[in-house]
Amino acid sequence: MRDDSVRDLVTVTDEKGNVKQFEVEALFEMNGESYAMLRNEDGTVLMKVEEQGNDQFLVGLESEKEKSQLLDAYQIAVDAAPAED
Repeated sequence: MRDDSVRDLVTVTDEKGNVKQFEVEALFEMNGESYAMLRNEDGTVLMKVEEQGNDQFLVGLESEKEKSQLLDAYQIAVDAAPAED
């Protein structure tokens, strides 16, 4: 990961106890649910943001169909309103 990054960083611990740090590529909502697109040197992952009280948790997505639909919707949004350099 680049050290000159200005993106927010999050640390994720998987079910096996492995800890990885990710840059937050994007946060977005679809169908009333919140999602986070995260990136590190190993690639990009898409996770659901769930809330319990005042805490937020990232949960992996199991459904390939759900992942595909979210990525398609995200790409449409990016194409419609590209970020400025």
